[in-house]
Amino acid sequence: MADLVERSPCAGLVPVARGGLRLSEVAPGPITSIAPFKGQAAAVDGLLRAQGLGWPAPGQVIAQGSARAQWFGLDLALLIGAAPEAGLARHAALTDQSDAWAVLRLEGAGAGDVLARLTPLDLRESVFGTGRTARSDLGHMAAAITRLAPEAFEIMGFRSMAGTLVHEISTAMARVAARQEGR
Repeated sequence: MADLVERSPCAGLVPVARGGLRLSEVAPGPITSIAPFKGQAAAVDGLLRAQGLGWPAPGQVIAQGSARAQWFGLDLALLIGAAPEAGLARHAALTDQSDAWAVLRLEGAGAGDVLARLTPLDLRESVFGTGRTARSDLGHMAAAITRLAPEAFEIMGFRSMAGTLVHEISTAMARVAARQEGR
């Protein structure tokens, strides 16, 4: 009988450091997608508010401690870091996404410059400030990018693409770090 060993999506791939930039894996806890049933958006918002969160507007993340509600598309949000309240299933379709995503944190001076090489998003802080999130291309992959702080981002990519995700970001990190050293 085979012995199965649990591994995180980016096991052995991170951490990566280039100059003052760091890429590390995040263990976000449970991730549940929430899609309110027709006419149930207010009820879902109320139940999320009872958890200290609420339904996020497009591009918004609402955080309370280690839990957050993150916009993820039209009529779709992710509940990250907390289990959904029991009554939520009466008002929304819930899907456990915990094992579906590789979640990375990119931080350090120039983190925005790294991502600017990989995504078409306007990542200027005046446009994409702390607490903002977007679904976009990252290299040739789909990803969700969230600004956590002025020089810190969280990147969610499909678990099956974890190796490519780390490779693309670390290559861009090396290029940005080389430019910074050349100044």
